[in-house]
Amino acid sequence: MNQFVLNLFDATHEQRITGVTSFIGEDASGFFGIQPHHARFMTTLVFGLARFRPGIENWQYLALPGAVVYFNNNELSISTRHFLIDADLERISTLLEQQLIREEENLHATRESLHHMEQAMLKRMLTLKRKVVWRS
Repeated sequence: MNQFVLNLFDATHEQRITGVTSFIGEDASGFFGIQPHHARFMTTLVFGLARFRPGIENWQYLALPGAVVYFNNNELSISTRHFLIDADLERISTLLEQQLIREEENLHATRESLHHMEQAMLKRMLTLKRKVVWRS
């Protein structure tokens, strides 16, 4: 049976999975599949689920917030900020949804913080401008 190696890298750890027979992911152009001995290939995955089949076992689902994918010399390398692997589609879908909600909340909090910083800077600049004009 033809197989390839799947290397997963995130900010805190890496995982090497041997004996993979198929991978399905999604990039900006849509879904695509990779099988053993695929030509060299590189793309970026969108936020969501990918899946891979280790040997003749059931599909394993891979949740990621986007990733860079590179296939070369019968090895598929995926680099991302964070990934989750699970064989249960419902469970990993729930985890992915929770992760998306947390990221949206973090993004909102960051934007809010930047807005407050901008407002404080503008107030400070106006105060400084008034002091310069008053002294003139």
